[in-house]
Amino acid sequence: MAGSPKDVKKTNAARRLDELDISYEIIHFEAVESDLSAERAADDVGMPREVVYKTLVLRGDRTGILEACIPAGFELDLKQLALLSGNKNVAMVRVKELTALTGYVRGGCSPIGGRKRYPVYVFDEMMSHERIAINAGSRGVVFLMSPRDLIEVTGAVAGKIARAAV
Repeated sequence: MAGSPKDVKKTNAARRLDELDISYEIIHFEAVESDLSAERAADDVGMPREVVYKTLVLRGDRTGILEACIPAGFELDLKQLALLSGNKNVAMVRVKELTALTGYVRGGCSPIGGRKRYPVYVFDEMMSHERIAINAGSRGVVFLMSPRDLIEVTGAVAGKIARAAV
């Protein structure tokens, strides 16, 4: 069933999932300002890194802002993302631009419920998992949800946009 405890303030992303009657669980953990990585989040919530996804915000030279969701322990393949998104080049946006573009802060970006809806691209291996964890729109908060639901809500396109970090 959708939702979180009533005493916990809902994020815009949670409100959006509730509006769409999408099932999710919320998991809270202690966010550490010095390490806001997905790898740290996976360790803190006790989940395998390959099911904990981070949301990266980028700018394409042809299409503008886009978001990419890849697992902890993986790095984004910029060339593959550019190809999949119809761009010649893509580059990460500056951290100081995140809040203005998405309404979220570094370490709290979600592909759901942002200030504006941007194209979303996900690592295709996401579909091999029954449930994934993805940021819920605040530091220290992740959704546990079906990857199919994430793709449905965001209109995401799946592709080989990541590779294991060395």
